Amino acid sequence: MAKKSILNKKSLDFLETYLNNAAPTGYEWEGQKIWMKYLEPYVDEFITDTYGTAVGVINPKAKYKVVIEGHADEISWYVNYISDNGLIYVIRNGGSDHQIAPSKLVNIHTKNGIVKGVFGWPAIHTRDKAKEETPKPDNITIDVGAKNKAEVEKMDIHVGCVITYPDEFHVLNGDKFVCRALDNRMGGFMIAEVARLLKENKKTLPFGLYITNSVQEEIGLRGAEMITQTIKPNVAIVTDVTHDTTTPMIDMKKEGHLELGLGPVIAYAPAVQQKLRDLITDTAEKNKIPFQRSALSRATGTDTDAFAYSNGGVASALISLPLRYMHTTVEMVHRDDVENVIKLIYETLLKIEDGETFSYFK
Repeated sequence: MAKKSILNKKSLDFLETYLNNAAPTGYEWEGQKIWMKYLEPYVDEFITDTYGTAVGVINPKAKYKVVIEGHADEISWYVNYISDNGLIYVIRNGGSDHQIAPSKLVNIHTKNGIVKGVFGWPAIHTRDKAKEETPKPDNITIDVGAKNKAEVEKMDIHVGCVITYPDEFHVLNGDKFVCRALDNRMGGFMIAEVARLLKENKKTLPFGLYITNSVQEEIGLRGAEMITQTIKPNVAIVTDVTHDTTTPMIDMKKEGHLELGLGPVIAYAPAVQQKLRDLITDTAEKNKIPFQRSALSRATGTDTDAFAYSNGGVASALISLPLRYMHTTVEMVHRDDVENVIKLIYETLLKIEDGETFSYFK
């Protein structure tokens, strides 16, 4: 008998709409509006801040506060220089991968809407085979079909315009979700689904739950740094993506063995509060939720670090979604893993008690 999915048509329609909308770092607010509209029936109120982080709150008057968090932004490019012959040079906004740029269609965001362009590349026939250049940030350019700088500027393109890829949501082989920006639009989706399940299953929590969609993670965890000071949580459970390490050119001895379809990845790192992490692994085992483990040296590189080291120390943990081809336009995750991250966060919340300190000294 096929197992019952916790995702429904409304969920998947929201996911597709949410992914297909561009939300580059620093420009997340239209995506946040989509996310908030979906979340609205499941929360009591919203908090938003100056830079665009959005938080749905359940039990806002409770003193004890638990955060579940993802980040809303996606990597992109900025227009950096327009040459006299009308070619556009770019700089990164986040960790954009120069190697995948050649031959990609792009959307340049201007005050009057989207202008299409392409990352061009010299034809194979014209390149010197003995010393072929690889794509680099200083040799990739965008062509918008203009013959000179004046024509580019006439399209309302200027230095500082943000550039995204238009690639949209697909499902491969029935159970693989593929899109740009699964890092970490999936996080926002999964925490919203946790809120939906709590409401639909009529669960009452003994604490305030802050469903947090932070901005500006891709340039240094900045949104989380800001919102943790506003919320001042007691606990933070962060979800982000991590690498499936089974594809070519990844060294498992360095990156560990993580794989699509084998479950959420629970992080081991100094920023992860051990007792909170033990509660998560125990919850997974009791509920027969498959999971994987990952060891992270020094920092997790996720918003976990921002929450953990704020407000005198916040008990924090990281539950990651395995993903292939990070920071490309064909990021891939397994539907089963998505559902199991949602279940694991949901079941863990039901185990957290009001006032729990997770102290090592009790």
